[in-house]
Amino acid sequence: MQEHVDTFLAYMAGERGMSANTTTAYRTDLDQLCGYLRAQEIEDWQSVTHDHVLGFVLFLRERRYAPSTVARRTAAVKSFFGFLTSQQLIARDPTEQIDSPKVDRYPPRAISQHQVDELLELPLRSSSPEGLRDKAMLELLYATGLRVSELVALDLTDVALEQGTVRCTGRAGRERVLPIGDTAVTALEEYLVTARTQLVRNSGQQTEALFLNHRGKRLTRQGFWLILKGYAEEVGLHDLTPHTLRHSFAAHLLGNGAELREVQERLGHASLSTTQIYAQLPDTQATARRAAAEDASPPRNGRHHAVYHQLVTEPQPEQ
Repeated sequence: MQEHVDTFLAYMAGERGMSANTTTAYRTDLDQLCGYLRAQEIEDWQSVTHDHVLGFVLFLRERRYAPSTVARRTAAVKSFFGFLTSQQLIARDPTEQIDSPKVDRYPPRAISQHQVDELLELPLRSSSPEGLRDKAMLELLYATGLRVSELVALDLTDVALEQGTVRCTGRAGRERVLPIGDTAVTALEEYLVTARTQLVRNSGQQTEALFLNHRGKRLTRQGFWLILKGYAEEVGLHDLTPHTLRHSFAAHLLGNGAELREVQERLGHASLSTTQIYAQLPDTQATARRAAAEDASPPRNGRHHAVYHQLVTEPQPEQ
């Protein structure tokens, strides 16, 4: 049974461009299905029936998994059996009559511009290599709306400081080039000139990775999450996640007058409907109302508004 799971994941990664993170999630979901079926003494996929799949869904609910988790695992199972059917590895899809659970879609949470400013100032308390690195990472993440996986995957060659741009590869291999603004450029310059040089010495080996941990290796998603969590707790944002900064970037950009299509391209969303949810965030609407009431003079809480303005008015980079 495991062989078919491996074949399916290889297909999704190679033919459908599924990211490494999504592949890992699919494997977790399907491994749990395999464990459930083995407990039912099912040893091959051809023997799986509608009742077995329905039993698995009920098993997840009885274990009190979150509705979003049940929906994700049900979707993974349906995709897997759809693949087995299309490849004629099973005669009939046992998930045909099973609907994916509906999950209420909550709007993403964004923090205020004042809270962002507080957060981005914290690394300045330290002139250590790690402090300069953290400052550069947070500035770059907020100035671009990058996903954390995209941030930690950046190499030195992806950043063009003279042009003020960064190149990243998102989901399904879609590449985009994003402007990063003067504040992020300055933070990156300070990090690259001194801090990164010191960090890379700790490994004794050269690496193309842009952001390094204290051992001189490429920083991981988990490593970044722990760094952000530490800063967030200092300013009382105990439930802040790396994706919150991406949400905040989008909400603030829309609130300062950017077109929805432009924000979609900045974020790398395949569908405009995914981006539209940001237009409904309270902070987006409040910022838009304030902007309409103010004149054209620079806003009082300065530097990040300047970055937003640059992002809104700058010509679109080639994708």
